[in-house]
Amino acid sequence: MEKVKLNNGVEMPLLGFGVFQVSDLKECKESVLTALETGYRLLDTAAVYENETAVGEAVKESGIPREEIFITTKVWVQDTGYEKTKESFIHSLRKLGTDYIDLFLIHMPYGDVYGSWRAMEDLYKEGKIRAIGVSNFYNDRVIDFILHNEIIPAVNQIETHPFLQNEETHKFLENNGIQIESWGPFAEGKNGIFRNEILKAIGKKYGKSVAQVILRWLTQRGVVAIPKSVRKERIVENFNIFDFHLTDEDMQIIRSIDMNQTFFNDYNDPEAAIRMDAIRFIP
Repeated sequence: MEKVKLNNGVEMPLLGFGVFQVSDLKECKESVLTALETGYRLLDTAAVYENETAVGEAVKESGIPREEIFITTKVWVQDTGYEKTKESFIHSLRKLGTDYIDLFLIHMPYGDVYGSWRAMEDLYKEGKIRAIGVSNFYNDRVIDFILHNEIIPAVNQIETHPFLQNEETHKFLENNGIQIESWGPFAEGKNGIFRNEILKAIGKKYGKSVAQVILRWLTQRGVVAIPKSVRKERIVENFNIFDFHLTDEDMQIIRSIDMNQTFFNDYNDPEAAIRMDAIRFIP
């Protein structure tokens, strides 16, 4: 598995497996086991997904040494702030059945994110987290963190797919030593992404699916991707992307379908903050 080196020297797999919206715990556990058997070593979950327990059980049952698996989880809006973030972290450790987290992220740019960051810095210094970062932060929020905190984020996990390519954001993060990570690499199937004729034509040239073309496009750009599926054949297919290489022409053609718009949330929109704040769960 190809890896990227974060700004603190920690290595992170370039391709991972996400479990967003896999609410059935049995299905989640089976999917993670399949992913690990296939060769994935990066797992991405979050407290608000309420499936950390299933992820942890799969890791344990896989028999793969813990140090070979890179686990990411996140603190939700309701748990921002110094003390609440520490409590959320303890809950995540217990559910995952581990004594450390590889990457811990602030899930949304709302709430007491500065209190959360101070807690995360302390946990990092204590060796309980290998790297800390953010998710869904726009560039202004990221630079604010850089200017006013001791430790800068190692990762920013944001919506990134062929219709929202984030080239300027990618350059900004790269220039500031922060790794970009894509959530929703397939735009959750929106805008007919799997039927897109440009992506299909490129895939046909290499004998690859549209999904494989998208993941190869992301990873060739140095973007960490965490596709999700509960179907074994798709989990395996999504992993098999390192046996072909997109040409510069291919990359430029894909660039032409960038719509530069979110299909989910504009985090500058007050309504987005209200919606996120309304999502509650029991730790």
